[in-house]
Amino acid sequence: MAAPAPDLETYSFSEEGPWVVDPARLDWRGDVEALRARTRAELPRLLRRRRVPPTSRIARVTRALGTSFALWYLLDRKKGREASRRGLSARLRLAFQRLGPTYIKLGQILSAGEGIFPEEVVSQFRLLRDRVPAEPFEVVRATVEAELAGRLEDVFAEFEPTPIAAASIAQVHRARLRTGEPVVVKVQRRDVARLVRHDLAVMSFIAPLLVGRIPVSALANPPALIELFAETIVEELDFRLEADSMLDIGRVLAMTNQRSIVVPRPHPTLVTRRMLVMEQLSGYGWDDVTGMRKAGIATEEVLRGLVIAFLEGALLYGVFHGDLHGGNLFVQPSGRVALLDHGITGRLGEPERRAFLRLLVGGTTNDIVSQIEALRELGALPPDADTETVIHDLGLDRPAQDITLLSAEELTAEIRDLTRQLLSYGVKMPKELMLFVKDMLFLDGAVATMAPEIDLLGEVAVIAAYFAEHHAQRIAADVGVDVASTPVNLDGLRASIGLAADTEAITYREIQQRRQVIREKLEANRNED
Repeated sequence: MAAPAPDLETYSFSEEGPWVVDPARLDWRGDVEALRARTRAELPRLLRRRRVPPTSRIARVTRALGTSFALWYLLDRKKGREASRRGLSARLRLAFQRLGPTYIKLGQILSAGEGIFPEEVVSQFRLLRDRVPAEPFEVVRATVEAELAGRLEDVFAEFEPTPIAAASIAQVHRARLRTGEPVVVKVQRRDVARLVRHDLAVMSFIAPLLVGRIPVSALANPPALIELFAETIVEELDFRLEADSMLDIGRVLAMTNQRSIVVPRPHPTLVTRRMLVMEQLSGYGWDDVTGMRKAGIATEEVLRGLVIAFLEGALLYGVFHGDLHGGNLFVQPSGRVALLDHGITGRLGEPERRAFLRLLVGGTTNDIVSQIEALRELGALPPDADTETVIHDLGLDRPAQDITLLSAEELTAEIRDLTRQLLSYGVKMPKELMLFVKDMLFLDGAVATMAPEIDLLGEVAVIAAYFAEHHAQRIAADVGVDVASTPVNLDGLRASIGLAADTEAITYREIQQRRQVIREKLEANRNED
């Protein structure tokens, strides 16, 4: 039996890798921190609002979106509500695809909004994750050879012309090195850096115009959303930063002993700004639940391990994969999860990390005061917001009511009143919270396919117990709460779902049914209006 690879002491990699990652001998990593700092320093210039709008790009965007709406209006609108939504969603997806990488990336963000955006929108924009039309192999070859400063054949014995995935920033090809190792090669799209910078200029010009004109947009905070979007997509334009993030995530997984999740090894030398060669990993597609279960894989345990690892990285180390979706995850026959595509990696400063930790601990102990204070520290509430007043005005001190029992009019009124109250406080979604919530939405949706019969309340208690057992001392030092001796109190979670205080258990399938009831009532109320 072969000895474990020596880099497993530091990183959560596969047991037998094609090479050994020695952080002291990575040519591309020498100035990565300076590179990351320079990338962030570029953001103010990219986001600076111009006096004169970038008219040519705005005209193209307006033409593409306007054509989509016009065709929908003429051809789809009168076919019934569902067909109308499908038609509009498909036309918008095609428009985003034609507009290029920046809008494709926006579409990918929309695809993670299951439960927030209509299913037709989510399903259509999900196609932008890895089914974007690929660039011709001649273009890929030119990029690879420019990054190698030599011929492709001098490094690769085989290089499959057809990509296994094509997305907004890059496409991925299987290949084999001349030294024999099977690899995957991520290659950046031609001109993507220039197009992204032009589109950011358009978005930074338009975003401030939305504030105050579309009331609910204040909750999303369009300028902060564009700032977050710029931070993530600009970092994605340099694959050396992504390779470094792979190592950071792998190191956190190793430190927390989350060996049920692995990241691919980046190649020690074949990493450049526009090309990333990495270890080839494979497994069941994230959506192939049937295949996993036939192979004896406990999908509930797979999902639980991913949730715990995600929370540990974010809450204890301030580093987490920032773009969880099905295209970035494989489940190996052993049940281990291969975590791919680290172009977007969440990084929290210490104040933000502690605020996130306080928010989540407050959720499991039903400490509403602590949760509101954490949201204020994160910037979701104004610095001068009075905690007790916020709790009273939002009704957080009142007994929970089952919102599925409300009439359509009452439900609509409740949502309208809550939105009005939030806007009166100047509530915003800070950019750090946006990335975290996007991942949580994906994990929420994953429960529907991988563990629909799981008891949500019981699962939250299990995860809280895990953190109490493994991280109680660290949590006490960070936020002053001894979770080992503080009982779990899920009344706040029950209230957020609209459950009675004496509800002992509820499956995720039942939660989905409740959400469907709510959607139908809101839909019925809109039809009456």
